[in-house]
Amino acid sequence: MNTDRILPVNREHLLLMQVLCWLGPGVKIFITGINALQQVNLTNPDRVWWLSITALAVAIVFSLMFNNFVKRYTERILNFKESKKSLFAFFDLHGYILIFFMMGLGISLKFIPFIPIEFFAGFYPGLGTALTIAGVRYFISWCRALKDTEK
Repeated sequence: MNTDRILPVNREHLLLMQVLCWLGPGVKIFITGINALQQVNLTNPDRVWWLSITALAVAIVFSLMFNNFVKRYTERILNFKESKKSLFAFFDLHGYILIFFMMGLGISLKFIPFIPIEFFAGFYPGLGTALTIAGVRYFISWCRALKDTEK
């Protein structure tokens, strides 16, 4: 069965799907982290310092990892020979498995009772920032692809 017939869209729309799939959760996770941060007692400067370092470290590590995704999937989408692909072709099977695993892990963390709120206050702002940066990078790729199609 040719899956390209399922909601066929052009490359630019696939890049736009990437923007939405990374930017939306990035902003949501960042806001969740800020909400967790508001529940933490921040009167101790050391606590603020460690939460800030944690968020920055998480943002850097995940940004470097997501940078590879952005490059790989942008290149993959732009190199499609067909003018239209299925709306779901913005990831390959490996990408879908990885994304569903990461989503499942993130959702399950919320239901583990012994994880302290400080974890979410440090980890989620950093992860949200990294996801948002990836979404912005996809947005830039989308703008460039639109510009190239106008030529």
